[in-house]
Amino acid sequence: MSWSWFIYFAVAALLLWWGGAVCALRGRRKAAVALTAAGLLVFGSFIAGMWVELQRPVLRTMGETRLWYAFLLPVVGLVTYIRQHYRWIPTFAAVMATVFTLINILKPEIHSAALVPALQSPWFAPHVIVYMFAYATLGASFVMAVYLLWIKRDAVTCKEILLCDNLVRVGVSFMTFGMLFGALWANQAWGHYWTWDPKETWAAATWLLYLCYLHFRRVPRKSASDDGYGYEYELFLLVLAFLCLQICWWGINFLPAARGASVHTY
Repeated sequence: MSWSWFIYFAVAALLLWWGGAVCALRGRRKAAVALTAAGLLVFGSFIAGMWVELQRPVLRTMGETRLWYAFLLPVVGLVTYIRQHYRWIPTFAAVMATVFTLINILKPEIHSAALVPALQSPWFAPHVIVYMFAYATLGASFVMAVYLLWIKRDAVTCKEILLCDNLVRVGVSFMTFGMLFGALWANQAWGHYWTWDPKETWAAATWLLYLCYLHFRRVPRKSASDDGYGYEYELFLLVLAFLCLQICWWGINFLPAARGASVHTY
């Protein structure tokens, strides 16, 4: 399947995802789930077709990783919607998927089928796919934190905070596996597990910030009435951690220290 087919699959998937979002907002759960799942099937079919066409994992370029992000965000949104029943979650997933899909239409960054030697490793695909799922889940926790900090504010409930906790636990679990797979890949490709490469340094910083969030959520706390202490500190930490995650994912490409020095530049 050639890249020229992407726009047809993308438009079909986005229409289905937006249909699911509208149904969710109107309280039509079954229709929302069915339409979102259908959109995932369409978009996933394109990724699978590209994988077969290129005869390699569709993970080499930023454009290819954006395909996974556009696909996995609705996955996370669908699971969260089914479990927590927040009607706005499918809309968030549809908006983010639309953004990444439009970027790929305008700037695909899909290159040849060839892989450089460093990427010809069995650990390459699981490392990136697991990381993309972590990014999608932690992206959902970021949106939830922003919603609670600046939209809902004083009406935050324990159930909503627990939703953030669950999203972060899942995201950090996948991120941890992604780092382990990455270490095994690095040892096979370059002969070492970890070198404090700029991207690896930001990955470690991001991982530690999310661990700090989980740690603070376990620390015995004052009541919300004492000194005005609520959940703001933890939620601000989620926002900071997500900003670090963005630097780790794509912002690293603009840092002078990484240009020409990072082994993650292919």
